[in-house]
Amino acid sequence: MRAFITGVAGPALTGQERQFLKDSEPWGLIVFKRNVADPQSLRRLIDEFRGIVGRQAPVLIDQEGGRVQRLGPPYWPSYPPGAAYGALYDRNRETGLAAARLGARLIAADLAAIGIDVDCAPIADVPVPGADPIIGDRAYGATPEKVAAIAGAFAAGLMDGGVLPVLKHIPGHGRATADSHERLPVVGTDRAALELTDFAAFRPLAGLPLGMTAHVVFSAIDPVAPATTSVTIVQDVIRDSIGFSGLLMSDDVSMAALSGSLVERAKAAIAAGCDMILHCNGKMDEMVAVAAAAPQLAGDAGRRAAAALDSRRPAGPIDVAMRRAEFFKLMAGVEPVAGSA
Repeated sequence: MRAFITGVAGPALTGQERQFLKDSEPWGLIVFKRNVADPQSLRRLIDEFRGIVGRQAPVLIDQEGGRVQRLGPPYWPSYPPGAAYGALYDRNRETGLAAARLGARLIAADLAAIGIDVDCAPIADVPVPGADPIIGDRAYGATPEKVAAIAGAFAAGLMDGGVLPVLKHIPGHGRATADSHERLPVVGTDRAALELTDFAAFRPLAGLPLGMTAHVVFSAIDPVAPATTSVTIVQDVIRDSIGFSGLLMSDDVSMAALSGSLVERAKAAIAAGCDMILHCNGKMDEMVAVAAAAPQLAGDAGRRAAAALDSRRPAGPIDVAMRRAEFFKLMAGVEPVAGSA
């Protein structure tokens, strides 16, 4: 298989997509709202994808809660944004952590029921005043200790439900003054401050199986390349300073923060030390370009990929209806405050 994760265009595979998946052998599939008509058709899409690649390949989704959830009414509940757990944490630390773990456990139950086994959450980004609102109330708080604690609880809840978490956006998107979907953010904060804040939030989570990079330039460390394509950031910061040991995937290489062709972007991410290329938009010409640039999954990247999948465990028992009622009662009246300490 090749070291990339692909999207597809719609709720059912086209003939061209079936041939592409068979020929290119992506490691995994990521699904978005455009792929979701109803639970049954989404399950068929996932099952067909796995049948084509011939293995229990990982299927990913962004299901954080709040603004970032690809599954929602009428078939799935709406979950609160990360800042809601932070607000509850401020009232009572243990209650906030228990709510984050339970919310994630319920999300995992929703995902596992349709065959999705990887959630691109939690985020450990630490926002600062004046930053772009792309993170905003997705963040659990504004201090690294609080963010790491809630993110850890959320990750544990996903794993309790048989779903792998993806830690993002390493080494931090909280200071970015631009949305990396639209343009390249540049953070000028000195490294000492970054080590104590942004990077510190990720260190307690460094043992999680999967992580995703940030398309952000940290000019005090690498004045040119964003983290995704920076050898210095990937090796010196993510692997060494933060100590992240899991499989590292790029954020979506089709985002406007990156420059160059799709082939150049994909190759630069791999050369910097990313194990896996993520491409999301389902555009066939771009998918073909990324697949051509993606290496065979082998070596350290292959070992980390295998270790991540080996960490999947069967979901523990849960009375979903009872625990869901308990969860939404717990969260009732909780007002998320973006960036609260």
